[in-house]
Amino acid sequence: MTADAPGTPDADVTITLSLVRDLLADQHPDLAGLPLEIVGEGWDNVMVRAGDALALRLPRREIAEGLLKKEQRWLPQLAPHLPLPVPAPLRTGLPGRGYPFVWSVLPWIDGEAADLAPPDTAEAPVLASFLKALHQPAPPDAPANPVRDCPLSGKQADTERRMGIVRRTTGAISPAVETAWSEGLAAPVDLARTWIAGDMHARNILVRDGRLAAIIDWGDMCAGDPATDLASIWALFDDPAARAAAIKAYGMSAATLARARGWAVFFGVILLETGLHDHPRHAKMGADTLRRIGEDPS
Repeated sequence: MTADAPGTPDADVTITLSLVRDLLADQHPDLAGLPLEIVGEGWDNVMVRAGDALALRLPRREIAEGLLKKEQRWLPQLAPHLPLPVPAPLRTGLPGRGYPFVWSVLPWIDGEAADLAPPDTAEAPVLASFLKALHQPAPPDAPANPVRDCPLSGKQADTERRMGIVRRTTGAISPAVETAWSEGLAAPVDLARTWIAGDMHARNILVRDGRLAAIIDWGDMCAGDPATDLASIWALFDDPAARAAAIKAYGMSAATLARARGWAVFFGVILLETGLHDHPRHAKMGADTLRRIGEDPS
């Protein structure tokens, strides 16, 4: 998740159910008669449920098409090695009917986003196990992603600009958050680059009956610092004991823990600052993340 302008980026195309049905009729006619429902719209994609078992993921911005192509290429290879479901595409779609981007047909995974249905405390080690399984060496041709495969210092100028805005408008930037950010910037990278999901905020993690159900939205996947994904501990768990359990189960050096907390500050700040413009749900996610950082010892 990145943003160069305030608020949610404008869509480059308008996606309607009529357009989706036409695309299906042309390219996957056996699916064209399924009931369709738009169930979500993020910064990059629109999600459409198709019947009981399928979903469609369609880019709403040109920049998102390249992210979707990464999912189409790599998720089918990663999925068999991961202990939680991920939406590996079942079929792909091509531009058509005036719609200019590729798109995907995915399995529908039941669950509610973790910001609305937080996972139980007991799920903290489950998250750690998932991340340990994911954080394995990536092949040389793993996708590039300069907004995630970078040191935390690469985020410093923009994050601190946004922190200034948040500091003036909210009480979310506590001294403890400032310390976590400084310590994250100063911490050395002591792990080899591995596969990372890159955008594990609470809306991209599904929960069912208190248990982690799936990790969705893999457009930012790349080889990078595992600490980027470890920031999800503060995105998900409100109980300090759960956060401590996840940290222990993963097994982190002091440097990795500091970087993970720094990345959590980054995600919290960008969600809160952009969310204050036009997305209260994102703003709350960011504020919750920063509060949790402030509650934990450094």
